[in-house]
Amino acid sequence: AIACENALLVAIIWCSPALRTPMFVLVGSLATADLLAGLGLILNFVFQYVIRSETVSLLTVGFLVASFAASVSSLLAITVDRYLSLYNALTYYSERTVLCIHTMLAGAWGVSLCLGLLPVLGWNCLHDRAACSVVRPLTKSNVTLLSASFFLIFLIMLHLYIEICKIVCRHAHQIALQQHFLTASHYVATKKGVSTLAIILGTFGASWLPFAIYCVVGDPDYPSVYTYATLLPATYNSMINPIIYAYRNQEIQRSMWVLFCGCFQAKVSFRSRSPSDV
Repeated sequence: AIACENALLVAIIWCSPALRTPMFVLVGSLATADLLAGLGLILNFVFQYVIRSETVSLLTVGFLVASFAASVSSLLAITVDRYLSLYNALTYYSERTVLCIHTMLAGAWGVSLCLGLLPVLGWNCLHDRAACSVVRPLTKSNVTLLSASFFLIFLIMLHLYIEICKIVCRHAHQIALQQHFLTASHYVATKKGVSTLAIILGTFGASWLPFAIYCVVGDPDYPSVYTYATLLPATYNSMINPIIYAYRNQEIQRSMWVLFCGCFQAKVSFRSRSPSDV
């Protein structure tokens, strides 16, 4: 399910020239990471329970680490982009923004690839069972590094979303001063925007925090079902991401109709939207 819905999103963005804005490039990066994560889950299951091979299983675990790290990093990049689109609204649509987006993505995927290669290059417990973590064959120090990285990203996202809420509320207050009162539509829009940000951050935290905490406090002697129970919500995050960041967007919906149903003309006009609109 994860692989299919994200593959559909990647195809929509790839085949729609109107969706080549920085915002949709970031959404495409997130969808690509979640697509790879979905494929990695399938491969990991096959080589863990159907075709047993420790070496190949190590490769699939590294692939999963890199994919999920890229997914979380892309979420951080989207958060930074949303903040910049509000904080630097006048200069957001510029070549500097495109360069910034590409730099963020290059850094995110580069770091994710390095994290995925660590267990493959030797940071594993295949030859030292005592060093194993709750996620075999990753070592305790490896999962501690991954968990610490997640906590850092979560705190950065929390700080940025708080700043975004402040900017949104400040904009609403400025509109109220100009019009001498805050209209019902502006109040509803502001409340909806803040609620959406809370849902986004709450979903991300609820998906990954249980697994990140368990990686730190869990013991490898605990039943494997505990690991799967905390990891399951994290995998759901890759299923929910396309719904939150893409399929609710009107441009994505219109491109989907163009791609599969031909209900609109290919020359249909698109209104350029910033991340703050989504």
